[in-house]
Formats: sequence, C-alpha cells, structure tokens
Amino acid sequence: MADTFQNQLVALLPAMKAFAVMLTRNRQSADDLVNDTVLRALRKEDLYAMGTNLKAWLFTIMRNIHINNIRAGQRSRLVEIDDDLLPNLSSVAPSQEHCLVLKELFRAIDGLNADQREVLLLVVGQDLSYEETAQICGCPIGTVRSRLARARRELERMLSGEVAMPIPDDGAARTLRRGHPRESQPRHSLEADHLAGLRAAS
Repeated sequence: MADTFQNQLVALLPAMKAFAVMLTRNRQSADDLVNDTVLRALRKEDLYAMGTNLKAWLFTIMRNIHINNIRAGQRSRLVEIDDDLLPNLSSVAPSQEHCLVLKELFRAIDGLNADQREVLLLVVGQDLSYEETAQICGCPIGTVRSRLARARRELERMLSGEVAMPIPDDGAARTLRRGHPRESQPRHSLEADHLAGLRAAS
C-alpha cells in the first residue's frame, strides 16, 4: 500500500529536526520550528503533489518559517553547540572525541556566509541534489554550485587554521572551553547577515 502523506511526513521528522537544529542552534527553538513546519504542511497538504520530493517541499516551508521568525524579531545568533544537540545531527551517537570534532566543524560552518552555509547544509548535510537545493533556496543551480564551492574553500581555510574560527556567543560572560577569553561581538549582527543572505525567500 502506498505511503500516505502523514506516513511520509513522520518518516522525515528526523531529517526535519536535524535541519531545524542547524538553522536555530537551540533545542527548544528547533522543536518549535519542526512543530510549526508540520502544522503548516498538514494545513497545506492539498498543495503538495504526491510523488514529488516531499523533503524539499518541507524544507522550503521550514526555511520560510525560520526567515519569518527572524523578521518578527526572534534573535538568530551563533551559540556554542550543546553536546545533547549533536545526536540530532548524526545518525550515530557520537563519542566524546567525535563531539569535539563535530563542535569544531559546526563552529566553522557558523562562520560561513549565510547563503553558503545554507547550501552546504542542504547538499552535504541533508544529501539533497543541486536541483532540490536550488528549489528550496529559490536560486539557479549554478548559484548553488558556486556557493557550495566557496563554502568548502572557506571551511578548509578555517579548519586548517589559515583564518580565525568564529567565537560562540551564548550571552554569558564566560570563557571558551579552550580557555581563551571571549572576544567582543562582531559589529554586524548575525541576524542582519542571515537575513541578507536569505532575502530571496518568500
């Protein structure tokens, strides 16, 4: 028997949660984003064409909700990733060593330009095709390829130490786990940078 829309939606919940965590960097915000996406998808079920890519359709809805939340004043900022968020980003529960590696990687990803980061997370993190990613981001396939190539170059530079890693900001006056003092917040807010990179969304 063919899967119903609801069954397919349930099967994609782990992928939706992972994408939401990537977008929000906060467990409660990610849960709220997934819930809002599911509710909107159920309301708009009649607009979905069965047999087409449901994941891309859901991610488009989630992306638009996230952008609208930022426009409504909800703060989007770089925060240090909690260990209990990492299992949502991987199909295998990470060891302590793997957690450290993942946290270093996600810090580097957070340092990317917003549009580069989004394409990287969709193509590499969610294994979507260039065509699917272009549909979600509302841009040409060539732009997706270009953003992905630049993202990979920037990640390589940060992880090799060629350029500085971004500094997590959890709003508390504490030091990083490596023991370095927290630096001042960048002049341009991450919220403004994020919106500037995602203006094409509806």
